[in-house]
Amino acid sequence: MANILCFNLCLFALYMLLYLTTFEAYNPGFSVQLIRKNSFYSPFSISNHFHKHKHRHLPFSRVPKKPLASGPFTRVISNNGDFLMKLSLGSPPVEIYGLIDTGSDLVWTQCIPCNNCYKQKNLMFEPQRSETYSSIPCDSEECNLVPGQTCSPQKLCGYSYGYADSSVTQGVLSRETTTFSSTNGDSTVVEGIVFGCGHKNTGTFNENDMGIIGLGGGPLSLVSQVGAKYGGRRFSQCLVPFHTDPNSSGTISFGEASDVSGEGVVTTPLVSAEGQTLYLVTLKGISVGDKFVPFDCSNEVSKGNIMIDSGTPATYLPQEVYDQLVEELKMQINLRPILDDPDLGTQLCYKSETNLEGPILTAHFDGADVQLMPIQTFISPKDGVFCFAMAGANDGEYIFGNFAQANILIGFDLDKRTVSFKPADCTKQ
Repeated sequence: MANILCFNLCLFALYMLLYLTTFEAYNPGFSVQLIRKNSFYSPFSISNHFHKHKHRHLPFSRVPKKPLASGPFTRVISNNGDFLMKLSLGSPPVEIYGLIDTGSDLVWTQCIPCNNCYKQKNLMFEPQRSETYSSIPCDSEECNLVPGQTCSPQKLCGYSYGYADSSVTQGVLSRETTTFSSTNGDSTVVEGIVFGCGHKNTGTFNENDMGIIGLGGGPLSLVSQVGAKYGGRRFSQCLVPFHTDPNSSGTISFGEASDVSGEGVVTTPLVSAEGQTLYLVTLKGISVGDKFVPFDCSNEVSKGNIMIDSGTPATYLPQEVYDQLVEELKMQINLRPILDDPDLGTQLCYKSETNLEGPILTAHFDGADVQLMPIQTFISPKDGVFCFAMAGANDGEYIFGNFAQANILIGFDLDKRTVSFKPADCTKQ
């Protein structure tokens, strides 16, 4: 989300709830299972519907139920096309469901007292009730890392962290014990996680959001903070498509457990500088079947021209690229587009009683061709209708969104500066 919680986009976000399973406690790494909304595992009860929202194939190979290097698991839920990760803060532990955001760094949650905060369904974290909570002083190294830092009269590190949709969290930078569950029923405890205790939080949140779990490349992200304990700064994700069995699930794995290897793996360089939040890669173009559409019509492809962001549902491309893709799809799909539904706006949509059949799209990253099946490129906003899950953008900020990332095991290695892709059936973890 690259400091983006959400932007307005017609059609492309589902209110979904994901739930995390437990993982074995073991230092090589840990994994997070992502479970669809409407799953019987889900702690929330919100009906399916689309929301105007923007946050900032080959035969499938089955992904093992457990990573080769087992590790602690935690629980995650999904909401508004994003994924909510469950972790527990404090002693005694309090469950927190935070939006997973690969485009920002700060881990934060709403804290009591919370004046001028958005409504939250679950109880807020109350720092004075925790035996392990501590505020971070102004002269600390961590305070210098957070944007908008201020110093209170008590010499505590205040912060103000903003997102591109004008959402803001303000509070005190803090340190706390974080607890993950595990497959054997025990708990895995990670001490000293730096997070924001948000006392004033406003923006486009809903009552299920309890904060944000920053998974970007910066030093304050959860990935960076736990990297030394779990086999390096790396993680992988395997997201399920949005119109599959609601009880299906995907995973996020950290450390050694996140290794992406074997047949079918392709890898592209991370163009982002060391310590930079965004996961920028180079996209040369996209093919519709055998028809190649270049990312830049001048054939001068800029390095790091697109961000891989699991916090944004749709894929955003230059307007002229998007327009060419739409024209190619119209030529290659043997159906008439829907032209008379005002709810669908200008999106390319088709009527189909089952999953839409259409051409395979191939995203040509630098050194890595990633095939996208129709289930990854067409989303159903309502029964019997499927719409192209990409959009044009003129602001120069281009995103490879989580619709397109479904059914791909994607590994981010911050130390090797690479992103790896492997086709997978993420519903069969």
